[in-house]
Amino acid sequence: MKLQKRAVTLALSAGIFALAATGCSEPKSEAPKVENNFEAVYNSISSDTLKQHTKILSSDEFEGRLPTTAGEKKTLDYLTEELSKVGFEPGNGDSFFQEVSLMQITAAPDMTLKMGENTYSYKENMVAGSKREVSEVNLADSDIVFLGYGVNAPEYEWNDYQDIDVKGKTVIVLVNDPGYASPEGELFQGSTMTYYGRWTYKYEEASRQGAEAVFIVHETAPASYGWSVVANSWSGPQYSLVTPDAGASRVAVEGWISREAAVKIFADAGLNFDEQKNYAAQGSYSVPLNMKASVTVKNDIEKSTSNNVFATLLGSERPDEHVIYTAHWDHLGKDESKEGDQIYNGAHDNATGTAAILAMAEAFSDLNNKPKRSVSMLIVTAEEQGLLGSKYYAENPIIPLDKTVANINMDAMNILGKTKDVAVVGMGKSDLESNLAKAVKRQGRVLTQEDSPGAGIYYRSDHFSFAKFGVPALYAKGGSDPIDEATADYRKRTNLVVRGCYHQVCDQFRENWDFGGVKEDTQMLFEVGYDIANSDEWPQWSASSEFQRK
Repeated sequence: MKLQKRAVTLALSAGIFALAATGCSEPKSEAPKVENNFEAVYNSISSDTLKQHTKILSSDEFEGRLPTTAGEKKTLDYLTEELSKVGFEPGNGDSFFQEVSLMQITAAPDMTLKMGENTYSYKENMVAGSKREVSEVNLADSDIVFLGYGVNAPEYEWNDYQDIDVKGKTVIVLVNDPGYASPEGELFQGSTMTYYGRWTYKYEEASRQGAEAVFIVHETAPASYGWSVVANSWSGPQYSLVTPDAGASRVAVEGWISREAAVKIFADAGLNFDEQKNYAAQGSYSVPLNMKASVTVKNDIEKSTSNNVFATLLGSERPDEHVIYTAHWDHLGKDESKEGDQIYNGAHDNATGTAAILAMAEAFSDLNNKPKRSVSMLIVTAEEQGLLGSKYYAENPIIPLDKTVANINMDAMNILGKTKDVAVVGMGKSDLESNLAKAVKRQGRVLTQEDSPGAGIYYRSDHFSFAKFGVPALYAKGGSDPIDEATADYRKRTNLVVRGCYHQVCDQFRENWDFGGVKEDTQMLFEVGYDIANSDEWPQWSASSEFQRK
């Protein structure tokens, strides 16, 4: 591509020199338009490039890419070198970096939760922690209230908080949203989870309402994961962003209780848990349990600094308007207590998405006609710790959010081979899907809904941080219908490894991985961003979405 550009430049220069040498006095004509080479650039996105970036980023040399470690330094050096090489410029003034202040809080595991006359053990049937920057949080004799799904959603005419003051109280809420109990779609969005079903929302809303503590009742089906995930994920070091108020605006205690614990707690209050669940699914609901909660959370606190990477290709006509691509560079680092392999290489999650961003940056740079709007690459830190890097960016944007036209996210790309379909995560949320449909049609594929809309995957990757602030955000990748029988056989074999190695040390680069699906999806999302960057239109949320531009 670069050779073609230089040839065009040399040819134009030679023509101008020839006219000057003849002393010709003919009227000046308009400079010839540079040929649009979109098709050539689109076709130049290669599996080999994507494979090579993935292999390097997930090598042992990068030590699992844990934030604030030597692995971060190596990762940032590689990313900025590659982005500079293809012509992207520092996007944060004269820097490629945006510092992100992180706080690591580790709760002492010797806690017990008392509700009524019974106590519940850490990790066995409860977990608890605090986002407040204090060495000890003491919840003592706090009144307990069951608050249904813990949802305040005016657009659905639903407010579990409407008939009760929860200030200073402990709230017990159900996981997921009311639509889960009404899969036919009578409530909320039926079996498709909304943000109101995510545990993050429940803690946030309870904080806004002034509660002192929140415990979510875990049940495997509506949560889409077992109790072991809760016990392992919410114990040990927990990361959050450093906040100006040192976490004072958060509830003092955030936790989970198992279903078994909930059944006993409700029985002690003279109530049937399943009966109360049914009431909670019929409309806004709250009921005092007439018992007290007590727990002491002791914190070990450590602060550190990590970095988002932000690089920009300035637009030719409206450089202040940006299309922002996201991927997360981080993974889980290494565990030196393990025997044998200690490095969580994170090849699939998310060296593949980071590789796609680098390949896409090269493609945009190779265009003869630069997009009218700017295109920026935001490669974020601490996604594995709860979308912290993208959350920090959305709260402290380098590009004003009212100048951010759209976000396109890439996370754990499709290494299972080419597909006939493209799965849209959170299908129907915005008209970005019309741009996506055009790009998919070029490839002879069709759009489908994600396999498990009830799992709330839309709320679990970095695009969600933009969506919360009203920026239309797209997350889509190859679906589940393989292109042919050979790919179907490969997919069955490889998917066992992909699923089994999620967040394990065996998520390593493999030479036999088929990057054909990664290539197709990268080309597809390149075209989506290209069209938006050259459009005068501003994508909008659908009327049924819970997000709107703020």
